[in-house]
Amino acid sequence: MDASLGLSEWNRAHLVPGLCSVTLRDSTIAEVAEITADAGLAGIEWGTDAHVVDEAAAGEAAQATAEAGLEVLSLGSYYRLGSGADFQAVAGLAVRAGAPRIRVWAGSVASAGSDDPHWANVVADAKRVAGIAGEHNLTLALEYHSGTLTDTPEGTVRLLEAINERNVGTYWQPAVGLSDEDAVASLRLVLPFLAGIHCFSWWPQDQRQPLEARAGLWESVASILHGDSLQMDLMLEFVQDDQPANLLRDADFLNEVVLRED
Repeated sequence: MDASLGLSEWNRAHLVPGLCSVTLRDSTIAEVAEITADAGLAGIEWGTDAHVVDEAAAGEAAQATAEAGLEVLSLGSYYRLGSGADFQAVAGLAVRAGAPRIRVWAGSVASAGSDDPHWANVVADAKRVAGIAGEHNLTLALEYHSGTLTDTPEGTVRLLEAINERNVGTYWQPAVGLSDEDAVASLRLVLPFLAGIHCFSWWPQDQRQPLEARAGLWESVASILHGDSLQMDLMLEFVQDDQPANLLRDADFLNEVVLRED
């Protein structure tokens, strides 16, 4: 740690609090940027589902983010590895939006039900799109999600080791139904490949709770990241009732407890 930096400055240099725009799916690009800034967050992962739907929208997102004094953290794409679809267009949106990273999905079959040809197809396509991303100085992050090859930490590590590309990592989020202890254990397993974290508190299954409802989990996550001095984006996602007021509440918790800011 640089002795010239205060704790708060050091935290923001290493752990960047942000927002996934999908959290505010019904808001405009300008509204998302304004609310994110009001929440005291530092950046946005712009989703291609409702906001960055074309190049014009990507340019609008880049401008709105900059004018709000924020950073574009990522492009939250819905590209499925193994599909063989056009990835140049996805990369073009990321470049236009000013995103350094693109989220992609690890196929469309759960790891337990996937056969060897599916694994091989996902790996081959990941290598292809990693090459395209590299041409634009972009990195890729796998969505850590059920129904894909990254639905467990073991599957995620297996896939990333098979892909073996320097610009490919993974996101992490607490899997639905996992206890705090098991969720933290899953984080530790994927830590060497970690590119960012999606932050939410669902419990006991997919019921949305305030982020602080699982304070112990998020404090443990923060301790791991602080202990390893990792540079990481922590992006709020899916707040309770999709309400901006609840986003502000969760952002306060993220800044004050997770990032240990006063």
